[in-house]
Formats: sequence, structure tokens, C-alpha cells
Amino acid sequence: MSAIDRPLPPLNADERTTLESWLDFHRITLAMKCEGLDDGQAAIASVPPSGFTVTGLVQHMAEVERNWFRRVFAGEQVPSIYDPQADPSAPDGGFHLAEDATLHAALATWQAEIARSRELCAGRALTDTGRFMEQDVSLRWIYVHMIEEYARHNGHADLVRERVDGATGV
Repeated sequence: MSAIDRPLPPLNADERTTLESWLDFHRITLAMKCEGLDDGQAAIASVPPSGFTVTGLVQHMAEVERNWFRRVFAGEQVPSIYDPQADPSAPDGGFHLAEDATLHAALATWQAEIARSRELCAGRALTDTGRFMEQDVSLRWIYVHMIEEYARHNGHADLVRERVDGATGV
């Protein structure tokens, strides 16, 4: 049984509550997939040639949170977290592990980015926009995209975690 509480999103709520609840559900799911792993286990790659690791997935999702909510939605000019010299629009940010990378540090950075994302969205309408590829993009679209992004990577985390210690589901 997980020590992390993951409430089921409400079955009949308004649009914003539904979107935010599903996004939080998937954020919590990723945290649950990290439970019980030490730094060595979290750095084990799935299956060659893939270099996916649990720590890399968490780092990547910190970059994704930063990109969509801070850069795109809020228009902040912030560098990449894990490679400050990298192009901030690079799609694979965060997957590569530095020699001193730890799961604990990655989780703390990711949680800080989630907190900042929530701050930036609080009080904003789903129709409020940021800029992406020289076009307006609504907060609604960003929420839907983030749900998809987390769902996809949670599937990757399932496969990596199963390889590491046989844990499945969650």
C-alpha cells in the first residue's frame, strides 16, 4: 500500500476541477512510482537502447512543467533546469542523468516546479493564453496536454519500475 494519498478525480465536476484533478492524479501517480527506490535503482535504464530511468523521467517532467507553465503560459524567460546551456524548447530535456543526480533532488525540483505551476494558474481562466509556436495557446489546452504528457510517461515509468524491482501497477 502506498504512503501517498491519490484521490480519484471527481466523477461529476466543473471543467476546471476535472482538468486540475486529473493533472494532479497523474502527478501523484508519478510520485507513487518513485516510492521505495534508492538512487541506484532510480538510475537503472529500462531496456537498451532506451536510456529511460525513473530519475530521468522525474527530471524531464520538471522540465515539462517549467516549459508549459512558466515559459509558454506565463512568458517567463527561465533556463533549462538540467542543462542551462540547452535550447529551452528541446523536447527531451532532463532525461540525461548527471553523475551526481539523485532521485531525492529530482523529486524536490519537480515538486518546486509543480508548486510554481499552480501559482501561475491560480485565478487564471481556462481561456487565458500563453504563446507557443507563435500562436496563442489556452490554459485549457495546456492542461489537456499535460495530462497526456504525464499519462504517457507514467506508462514509461511502469516499464522501468517493473525492470528495476518487479513492481507493477499503481
